[in-house]
Amino acid sequence: MSRNEIKEILTKYKTIAIVGLSRKPNKDSNRVGAYLKTHGFRIVPINPSADEVLSEKSYKCLLEIPPEIQKTIEVVDIFRPSKDVPPIVEQIIRLKTLYGTLCVVWMQLGIVNEQAAETAKKAGLTVVMNKCMMVEHHRLFSG
Repeated sequence: MSRNEIKEILTKYKTIAIVGLSRKPNKDSNRVGAYLKTHGFRIVPINPSADEVLSEKSYKCLLEIPPEIQKTIEVVDIFRPSKDVPPIVEQIIRLKTLYGTLCVVWMQLGIVNEQAAETAKKAGLTVVMNKCMMVEHHRLFSG
């Protein structure tokens, strides 16, 4: 994934579902979500054990988000262990098939699942692995 491709993703898409967004401010997912929110992105938290994260309603999974919000999601940022990624990618593909608006699967720093990435690519999705959305945004747009 080139610098220009990442810049295009971070410029073009503004609605991000964050799978594994923690309520705890000291967790990376919470810091990244807060950063994205303060930099103009709309975030949709996915956390089965939280009703609300970062003052946004949280959902148990991507498929439990109401359809009017599902159809606005363009990027899914994943903060789950690599082994947990395949079923998330299946949900992403389902939403892409339903609405056509979901374009990017982003696996955070330390998260790599080649099989899930291949499945996503075959479904026409762009895949970013092992990169932090906040770090990439800061690197490209700050200073």
